[in-house]
Amino acid sequence: MLVLITYDVNTESAMGKSRLRKVAKQCENYGRRVQNSVFECILDQAQCVKLKAVLSDIIDESVDSLRFYYLGNKYQTRVEHIGVERGIPVDQPLVL
Repeated sequence: MLVLITYDVNTESAMGKSRLRKVAKQCENYGRRVQNSVFECILDQAQCVKLKAVLSDIIDESVDSLRFYYLGNKYQTRVEHIGVERGIPVDQPLVL
């Protein structure tokens, strides 16, 4: 299923900046960045549970936030894009 993950991490301290980098790095392991704090990830249920747990452990819930949007398997009809496309589509293979 396609999961859209957004986050807002308070970066007023060095620890906040570190948390921001850690959250972004974890999201990069599962999907592609489509905007600064927005990732599209194709996940199965187990991956989704694992990623949510990892991200929850990283953030400080008193000042940071995470949002998960579950778009399902038929997400192609639910996503519209206008403007410059960034990178490779999340559901296409990457060949190096």
